[in-house]
Amino acid sequence: MSHPVDYQTEPSRYRHWKLAFDGPVATLIAAFDEDAGLRPGYKLKLNSYDLGVDIELNDAVNRIRFEHPEVKAVVVTSGRDRVFCSGANIFMLGVSSHAWKVNFCKFTNETRNGMEDSSTFDGLKFLAAVNGSCAGGGYELALACDEILLVDDRSSAVSLPEVPLLGVLPGTGGLTRLTDKRHVRHDLADVFCTTSEGVRGQKAVDWRLVDAVAKPAQFAEAARARALALAAKSDRPEGAKGVALPQLDRAIEPDALRYPHVTVAIDRAARAATFTVKGPGANEPADLAAIEAAGAAWYPLALARELEDAILSMRTNELDIGLWLIRTEGDPAAALALDATLQAHKDHWLVRATIGYLRRTFSRLDVSSRSLFALVDEGSCFAGTLIELALACDRIYHLALPDAPERAPKVALSAANFGDYPMASGQSRIGRRFYDETPALDAAKAKVGALLDPSDALALGLVTSAPDDIDWSDEVRLAIEERVSMSPDALTAMEANLRFDGPETMATRVFGRLTAWQNWVFQRPNAVGEKGALKVYGKGEKAAFDWNRV
Repeated sequence: MSHPVDYQTEPSRYRHWKLAFDGPVATLIAAFDEDAGLRPGYKLKLNSYDLGVDIELNDAVNRIRFEHPEVKAVVVTSGRDRVFCSGANIFMLGVSSHAWKVNFCKFTNETRNGMEDSSTFDGLKFLAAVNGSCAGGGYELALACDEILLVDDRSSAVSLPEVPLLGVLPGTGGLTRLTDKRHVRHDLADVFCTTSEGVRGQKAVDWRLVDAVAKPAQFAEAARARALALAAKSDRPEGAKGVALPQLDRAIEPDALRYPHVTVAIDRAARAATFTVKGPGANEPADLAAIEAAGAAWYPLALARELEDAILSMRTNELDIGLWLIRTEGDPAAALALDATLQAHKDHWLVRATIGYLRRTFSRLDVSSRSLFALVDEGSCFAGTLIELALACDRIYHLALPDAPERAPKVALSAANFGDYPMASGQSRIGRRFYDETPALDAAKAKVGALLDPSDALALGLVTSAPDDIDWSDEVRLAIEERVSMSPDALTAMEANLRFDGPETMATRVFGRLTAWQNWVFQRPNAVGEKGALKVYGKGEKAAFDWNRV
């Protein structure tokens, strides 16, 4: 692999997006630099995008969330003539490894889902002002917005043309949003997805592909009016001072990532990495003035940013590290005190936005194609918000100390665990754990705020196993060795199924398809064979398909 991918950026380094602010409306202008691809071998023509474009988009939306609380609506539009976005760059896909393609599409969908998350929970609304042709992943970006306004210039169309043009990947997020979000009739969706020229004008409105159209002369005015109407639905504050998001304090070592609150230690021989999260201190700010003064250094916001960067870095740059061990260090009582502060001020814009950042970061753990084991050992602080890290794991091991029970690590639940951090299924992680069955949830709720020793946690069903100190090292070691010896493909399939065993939602459908479709379609000869669609694209040749239906 060439140089590692860095998910950190800031507006002065953007090559693809421009940000503009006008009162309650921000505008994100897509003007992708075709010579600034993240990897060599392709040009980002016609506002086609790669991972670097989405890294900037993720950063820009985060800056709107935190640095500009006055913004209530975001207009996503194009700075290029007659093209909004032509989707993922096909040449990039053609020269990329299978793993790169899958990780790219996963991050893209997380970014789109994050926009919808902010609309649902944080009052930040999005309008796609589609002022040119809009195809594939470009239309998926528009579909992630609350509303779509399409220019009616007799040529601009929306389309998902992968099936007729490439035969590769028919919009993992796009197809799902057509049906689940916009309720496009399935037969019309079938025609739409197999028509390379797409649909334009009033027909696009009639088919529910867009919300409205406007003639070129009225387009800017119509976009402004619709953005202000969306802003009127928002409860984001007026007059609040934003919080600057500085570059992270991060040290990258050959076998470690180090941040103030998160450390990742990589054991390459064991093909495992240990994520250690330091809990909050005893004197975290509890009043809003102190929280606002702390800004990006406020513990839960700093943690969310560091943990997100660590997850994304490990996911993209360390493909052979198949098992992540999750540990915490600190005082469970301090973690519960922090949760009390979050609960007391959860309607304040900054606290709400921080809870949202944590929610989206925990969700990145859920959908990472890695095995996750939580280790509740001496000095742990898996309490309240931080126990979400353990509940996201495939297994939880809790150290018992029968000869010194007072020293045994404790876990604890808070009110936050029952709804503040829903998964893609819409369930809390503890609700998912118990299939939302009332007796188990009531028993867990009865213990909110209590410090639970290993036997209590095991009795409640909060942990998988509670080995004593004599057996701990061997049991954990054997579990690790066994896990990393198994087929990564089989584990990915198993984990994706077991982690989302609850209600199916648009988000679980999107990520389920990312797991299943991409690990199949992207490796088929029809896509990547010598005469596959990605290999011959742009060469004037037709793909040679294997006509067997599998």
